[in-house]
Amino acid sequence: MKRLYEKPLYELVELIHNHVISVEELTCQLLENIKHVEPVIHAFINIFEEEAVKLSKSMDSDTIKDSTLLAGVSVAVKDNISYKDHPTTCGSKILQSYTPPYNATVIEKILSNNAIIIGKTNMDEFAMGSSTEHSYFGPTKNPFDVTRVPGGSSGGSAAAVAVNEAVIALGSDTGGNHIL
Repeated sequence: MKRLYEKPLYELVELIHNHVISVEELTCQLLENIKHVEPVIHAFINIFEEEAVKLSKSMDSDTIKDSTLLAGVSVAVKDNISYKDHPTTCGSKILQSYTPPYNATVIEKILSNNAIIIGKTNMDEFAMGSSTEHSYFGPTKNPFDVTRVPGGSSGGSAAAVAVNEAVIALGSDTGGNHIL
């Protein structure tokens, strides 16, 4: 049987909205996968396991609003995007203990759509790089060939989705990155 996190986003949204699967089940499968692959891939700087499980349980006990596209979906967020009261390091030693007092607009939108932020992803320090090798917290590996880089300063986000550590992830465009 296919693991839930291997299904495409549109299928997961439909299964959650129709109460075929629980948000907690999906979240816990993702967290188990993170524990399995993260020691090798290193896509995340911080993982919010307890918070994600608690939120997923509350979503299952509440009625999920069918009008919210991302309800119950786990999202990984690049570590240069401010998430109130959560570490935001920008991949730098200088900011390793910084927690922003506000949310970025995109975080507000994610939360208002009842998505679960599962963690903050690794990145080149201050997004000044093109390989995700230059993070204070260590490099991210390419999930398809660990001798290579995932590419881009948002490599942690890309790797997290590629290796099924998150359903979707946010990156950023610092210097003209283009996805084709």
